[in-house]
Amino acid sequence: MSIQPKRRRTRTDGVTQPRLPMQDPAAAWDQPLRPVETLDDLAKRYPDRPVGLGPRRKKMEFYGPPDQPQGFSLDSLEFFFIIAQFFREALPLRLIFLLIACQRAGGQIHLRQDDMATVLDVSRTKVNEALAVIMSHGIVFKVRRGVYQFNPPYSYRVAEFIPGTESEEPQYVKVEQSDAIRTIREDQTLPKLVRFPSLAKMREEIEKLREERAQDRARRREERELRKQQEEGAGQ
Repeated sequence: MSIQPKRRRTRTDGVTQPRLPMQDPAAAWDQPLRPVETLDDLAKRYPDRPVGLGPRRKKMEFYGPPDQPQGFSLDSLEFFFIIAQFFREALPLRLIFLLIACQRAGGQIHLRQDDMATVLDVSRTKVNEALAVIMSHGIVFKVRRGVYQFNPPYSYRVAEFIPGTESEEPQYVKVEQSDAIRTIREDQTLPKLVRFPSLAKMREEIEKLREERAQDRARRREERELRKQQEEGAGQ
């Protein structure tokens, strides 16, 4: 068998394949992808839709000088590992990634639900439902209207570049993670799961789901065996 790559055959009858009209949704599969480098670029593509992403921000560099990090984030790999197993639907995970991307120094997220829905291209109702699930596990909590806080042990933006200081000496905002954790723990108005975050409940639910799936597989296996025996008995 030849290991040479197969070449695409060309038509020899002079007939070209018809092109889909540009307004046809199926035509999207025949068009090159336009990369989106920043959320600001995404907002420019939809000038008639409100995307409140704040001022234009400089691209982040995750590994800058220790004294002047352009944008340094701390993310828990254990957190990513657990949510990848826990969430069975894509939207909560997509929303978590969006919230991580939109953090400011100190872990705050200045983003309205309308903005989340616009960026994720879903309805506001869907965003509200997904956000409620995420908040019920203490991953983020609402500070005030349009402002949320990521729980520091899961994901935290330590520092960010201040836009508008490029022509001068670059300036940076830096908030220590330990200070943010201390402030949250001292706030008696916050739920216990927010003040003392734990992934134990999510781990328990993952194990419960695995047990239920194992029981379901065993039940279906028994049903198949029973049907097989009945069919063999009827054939005799």
